[in-house]
Amino acid sequence: METGTLGIRSLLRILGCFCLWILADAQMKIPPETVQQWASVFSVQLRDFSTKFSGSLLLQKKLKDVESIIKITELNGDNLLRDYSEEIERMLGSKMKSVKRLAESAEDADLYHEYNSSLQFDYYNSMLINTMDEDGNSVELGGEFPLEENEHFNNLPVNTQQSTIQVPTNVYNKDPKLLNAIYNSEALNDVYINNFLRDPTLTWQYFGSSYGFFRIYPGIKWTPDNNGVVAFDSRNRNWYIQAATSPKDIIIMVDISGSMKGLKMTIAKHTINTILDTLGENDFVNVIAYTDYVRYVEPCFRGTLVQADLDNREHFKLLVEELHVKGEAKIKNAMKESFKILNEARMNGQGSMCNQAIMLITDGAMEDFESVFEEFNWPERRVRVFTYLIGREMTFAQATKWIACNNKGYYTHISTLADVQENVMEYLHVLSRPMVINHDHDIIWTEAYMDTVLFYTKAQSLLLMTSVAMPVFSKKKETLSHGILLGVVGTDVPLMEVMKLAPRYILGPHGYAFLLNNNGYILAHPDLRPLYKDGKKLKPKPNYNSVDLSEVEWEDTEEMLRTPMVNGETGSMTLNIRASVDKGKRPMYLTNNYFYTDIAETPFSFGLVLTKGHGSLMFTGNVSVEEGLHDMTSPDLSLASEWTYCETDIDPDHRKYTQHQAVIRYLQGKEPDLECDELLLQQILFDAVVTAPLEAYWNSVMLNDRVEPGVETAFLGTRSGLMRLMRYAGTETRVAKKFLTPLDKNNLFTIDHFPLWYRLAVENTPGRFFYYAVNDKGVKYVIATTAVTVSSGDKMAMAGAIGVQMSLDWLEKRFWAIAKQPSDTDCSNVEGVCPLSCESDDLSCYLVDNNGFILLSKERNDVGRFFGEVDGSVMASLIKMGMFKKVSLFDYQAMCKNSHHHASSARPLLSPFYMILALMRWLFSNALMFVLDFNFCGLWHSDYFVDAKAGYHTSHKQKKVDALQPCDTAYPGFMYDSSVREANSLIKCGRCQKMFVVQQVPDSNLVLVVTQASCDCSRQFGPILLQPKEIKYNATVKCNRMKSQKVRRRPESCHSYHPKENAKDCGGASAISMSLRLFAASLLFSVLLLQWT
Repeated sequence: METGTLGIRSLLRILGCFCLWILADAQMKIPPETVQQWASVFSVQLRDFSTKFSGSLLLQKKLKDVESIIKITELNGDNLLRDYSEEIERMLGSKMKSVKRLAESAEDADLYHEYNSSLQFDYYNSMLINTMDEDGNSVELGGEFPLEENEHFNNLPVNTQQSTIQVPTNVYNKDPKLLNAIYNSEALNDVYINNFLRDPTLTWQYFGSSYGFFRIYPGIKWTPDNNGVVAFDSRNRNWYIQAATSPKDIIIMVDISGSMKGLKMTIAKHTINTILDTLGENDFVNVIAYTDYVRYVEPCFRGTLVQADLDNREHFKLLVEELHVKGEAKIKNAMKESFKILNEARMNGQGSMCNQAIMLITDGAMEDFESVFEEFNWPERRVRVFTYLIGREMTFAQATKWIACNNKGYYTHISTLADVQENVMEYLHVLSRPMVINHDHDIIWTEAYMDTVLFYTKAQSLLLMTSVAMPVFSKKKETLSHGILLGVVGTDVPLMEVMKLAPRYILGPHGYAFLLNNNGYILAHPDLRPLYKDGKKLKPKPNYNSVDLSEVEWEDTEEMLRTPMVNGETGSMTLNIRASVDKGKRPMYLTNNYFYTDIAETPFSFGLVLTKGHGSLMFTGNVSVEEGLHDMTSPDLSLASEWTYCETDIDPDHRKYTQHQAVIRYLQGKEPDLECDELLLQQILFDAVVTAPLEAYWNSVMLNDRVEPGVETAFLGTRSGLMRLMRYAGTETRVAKKFLTPLDKNNLFTIDHFPLWYRLAVENTPGRFFYYAVNDKGVKYVIATTAVTVSSGDKMAMAGAIGVQMSLDWLEKRFWAIAKQPSDTDCSNVEGVCPLSCESDDLSCYLVDNNGFILLSKERNDVGRFFGEVDGSVMASLIKMGMFKKVSLFDYQAMCKNSHHHASSARPLLSPFYMILALMRWLFSNALMFVLDFNFCGLWHSDYFVDAKAGYHTSHKQKKVDALQPCDTAYPGFMYDSSVREANSLIKCGRCQKMFVVQQVPDSNLVLVVTQASCDCSRQFGPILLQPKEIKYNATVKCNRMKSQKVRRRPESCHSYHPKENAKDCGGASAISMSLRLFAASLLFSVLLLQWT
């Protein structure tokens, strides 16, 4: 009994001691007045340091001295809109005139040419030029072809005196028809050169022939892929297809009955994908699979048409890949369903409201289907029917051909994968007939694209472009009713060149211009991110050219901006928006004034944005050229290399100059022919003079004062794109070696944005420094920046930003010296821990900026991280107390890891077993195809191996490799409420209570956070993360989003009918009249065949 009592007493003593320890730990008190003193002392040192080494006070004084000679004007958005849109119209109009001259020349050359079946003609084949055989002689169709690197053509080796011919691998390069067409197109050479002389801003000019060859100017040497194959076929390109046909509604009907198994199904799927590749965002589509019942490959799209944008086309391809054969083919019900969809779309004003067609892919049509056409399509024949007979069996050829010929379509027979491409293209020629016969030369403009086939090595620098194209017709009277399309001519227009016509210096640090097309898709916008990082490589996003305006300007929830722009209206509006900078990490609230109008004779709408307040104010000063020119030659001065101060691309002799060199030579009178922006030149001269004293100041600081280790670079920038910098530290000792070098795009003036430090400074209180940490792949340093202003009357405009960059070592050295009390501190009147020191293991001390990012911590790894990730308990308390406010942000261009297509609600996940079976099926099918089709002539003339490989890669490799898919995400940002200057509290964390004190660092954007390190609250409070979270949509929402049709403007022209069209040209030698005996015999044979099998 006594032993038990002693045991209980011992236990109580232990518990008592433990409780006292907890109580003592919980009662640790951090004196707020001590933290406040640290913050005040550090503020003075930080401000004095930043002011001294940046020279901000001197620059502000110099600006104050010249206020009497400056003028501040409020920008008029309507006037800017009119001026810039007219400039864009002139530029794009010049490209259209060039294309018209090419079309006229090509048609005239064909008109006066007589076909010569024995024509022998050598041409420069772009694959073979400058190629030697084993004996050192030029190969046939090669020859010596001079090439020189040309800056205008992205430094590619080109020949501006001659064009070259590219022929796809699957086209025989000596085919008589091909040779005659190439011979005709020789007439384009002189037009190419003349066009380039008239408009030196032209880039690539080209002619894509209906026979498959591609004539490009200037001449280049074409680089095949790694397998030596030229897969590029101009007839597959969007500019060719859009120019050759009017918008169209397409229903693809595919037979998936048991007879379609094996190679037939492989060919059918490839045919569907090839048809889908011929569609664009002005077209509408659906895919129906049929056996004895009708099945929509995407159940969500039942009974409707969806826009054939890139996203939907890729979605269909994934679903088509999962089709399996079974059952008996019943075409009648599927055909009725297809006609109903098209008729309802036409009646309801949906779809393209132009061409309509059904694509029937089958190995045989065995029913009596004439009644379907009588009910739905005859006699008007508004819907064309194209038939693709799959496989080697010809039993049902007549019946399948009859369907096409009696519905103004075209019949083709596809027996191998290699046949698919050429046969699918036939439907485009048929749809082009009404336009060709009527000789309607519609000019088309494509959506934005990256031509990685032509310029895969330069895609990053070229980025997005658009093409303007025009069809080329045969004018010969004897073939008029056939509507023969000779090809398409076009030229590329880099969108960067278009957007340069709206100068950044006018629009300001947060202003911008943007361009969208008739479907509401973005062509150019500073927030458009067409690339994503896949490992170490940058790749185009799958949907990069179908990003809607509402996904970039996502605050326009009611589409009050999008709708009038898509409709081609002119107007203006104001939106309060949540913007973000520094890769989306730093939110800010802005009020944007939007101005918009259409671009005449194009499907484009142009918009510009001016931010309310300082973004709408601009000042101009005036100094003499002589005075400014002297200061322009200072070694510390540079200009924005991507901006256009003087047009150096017009005269080839000027292309060797940088913008800085061109400006100086123009001002010196050495290049009077240069076209320069006089207002911008006036401003940089003024800025050069006003900022010139900084060069002497920085040098005096360098020479007369001892520059502490860690003070690395002083810099300034003005709205005119002028920059000055001083390197206080040499390259060897500098931590931030990349800072303000040409590689540091984020901190330079570019075509897309002002430097980050400039944008942060102008949204901060002028004269007060903004501090933030940079983590550049593990290299960490700190930047301090502030805005400088000019005033005139009651207006104040931002003149620029100035700052200093320092190492973390310097900041830590200064801060740790301040944030500790000496041992002999008088603690008599201090309530709490005294002396207090941030070096103590009991304390954690942080400098945190206004967006919650750590500037300084004992742990170097914490620098640059969000404070909520490091200490979620304190950050949660600060949010609750209102010191930091959460800002919800969205990204509708994100990429997320996903095991299946992001938009599909119907497609199941692929199992590993299915993948193995699919691969075995593919190998067997193509091995069989090779055995059946192998012959030496076919090996030389066709692309069997290429197509088979391409078919596999597009359908299987993509699923395996592309782990990232487009998605929508939401993520938080945080902003400090500067009205809350201090905070302290206790956080209950189970067995302990954690005390923290937060104090604003005066005259900065920083707060000092001191917390009790010994109390771990991580179990009770998880980290607060900034990682974006995918917005998950349920199946119904996904379906509605995919098939919803936003407001869009249809193309103005439509060519779907012409009374002189020769519809008898429908595949084969002649038209087919319905033979009842033939049809009955075919039907009887089919029934017997089914019974036998």
